[in-house]
Amino acid sequence: MALVLPEVSAAAMQAMLDELATAVTPGAHAVVILDRAGWHTAKELAIPANLTPVFLPPYSPELNAIERLWLYLRERFLSHRLWPTYDDILAACCAAWTRLRGEPGRIRSLCSFDWLAPVMT
Repeated sequence: MALVLPEVSAAAMQAMLDELATAVTPGAHAVVILDRAGWHTAKELAIPANLTPVFLPPYSPELNAIERLWLYLRERFLSHRLWPTYDDILAACCAAWTRLRGEPGRIRSLCSFDWLAPVMT
């Protein structure tokens, strides 16, 4: 699941949380790992009941698996390119995400950490 939004803000984060909450299996609960970006910690956020945010320590990108995923997308599909319109940028972002979603093994390898396996058992 992904949302492509034109900004990062508390409103955009709320939209993401609300969408994520609908993707959680009924009766299940999800933990959402977040860095401490201002829009992740905004007081006006209403966290859905089936989600629990867990905030990473400050200045710890090495613990944030999604950073590796974004780096991969930028390096392979999005950097050093020019698009003439906003719609072209949007299409490129969506195409990159869709292509990556077709490679679950790559997602797993990018988002895995050696220390994570013992935690998951």
